[in-house]
Amino acid sequence: MSKYVALGLIETFGLVFVLEAADAMCKAADVELIGYENVASGYISVLVSGDVEACKAAVDAGVKAVEDMGAEVYSSVVIASPHEDLQKITARYSLDKLLP
Repeated sequence: MSKYVALGLIETFGLVFVLEAADAMCKAADVELIGYENVASGYISVLVSGDVEACKAAVDAGVKAVEDMGAEVYSSVVIASPHEDLQKITARYSLDKLLP
């Protein structure tokens, strides 16, 4: 299992806004979309991985995209050098398990 250099996460309300965030994140920097999770009551989180600067740029772009649509970002974070045990959590959200 490969180790993430950094993780970038955004949580907002609604699928349309999280899709806009994810699109902006992937276009803004060289990051890999890990996946997403419908957290609760319409809040959805999207996760990306890449180097620290790429994750920072991606999260900034995702936050701006959501705010430009008139919505709020509930939370966002970039975790540099995440502990390898975090993969036990992020694996649950992986899009890889959905792909054939």
